[in-house]
Amino acid sequence: MTPLSALWLPIVLSAVLVFVASSVIHMLLGWHAGDYPPLPDEARFADAVRPLAIPPGDYMVPRPRSMADMRSPEFIEKRKTGPVMMITVFPTGLSGMGRNLAMWFVYSLVVSLFAAYVAGHALGPGAHYRQVFRFAGTVAFIGYALALWQMSIWYRRQWRTTIVSTIDGLIYAGLTAGTLGWLWPR
Repeated sequence: MTPLSALWLPIVLSAVLVFVASSVIHMLLGWHAGDYPPLPDEARFADAVRPLAIPPGDYMVPRPRSMADMRSPEFIEKRKTGPVMMITVFPTGLSGMGRNLAMWFVYSLVVSLFAAYVAGHALGPGAHYRQVFRFAGTVAFIGYALALWQMSIWYRRQWRTTIVSTIDGLIYAGLTAGTLGWLWPR
């Protein structure tokens, strides 16, 4: 067993590397540019919903009140005539990225912490790089990628978006595992 206190440097450094890699992926490479296509008539949609002053949050349209409501003729008709959608409403106005980037870094720290925790419990000091990489990489991949698949399964997010984000998760997991393996206590 390797104590977490001996792994603080690779935990922090792996989070920094993931943060930098994600910045490069999202700001320079552009492979996420097609994740959210525009609405066919965005201006008309925005003009129609703006007067509703919808508070920030996640919404479903139509929204059944119960399981029984889902079987009612009224609800079935709403589903048939549409629109049927799930939407996320953000606050209006310009918003900085500072809060989101800080939360992303903390998340990366937490994923690295769990990867180090599992690897540290499975392996002692002096463990081979590949063993550390296998344990840490598996845990980091789970943390960065697997839950994304639920969005395509249940909420019809484009599979392309989920697969590209899974590739991101594989990159982040590799950086996490590689850093932990490289700096693993001897």
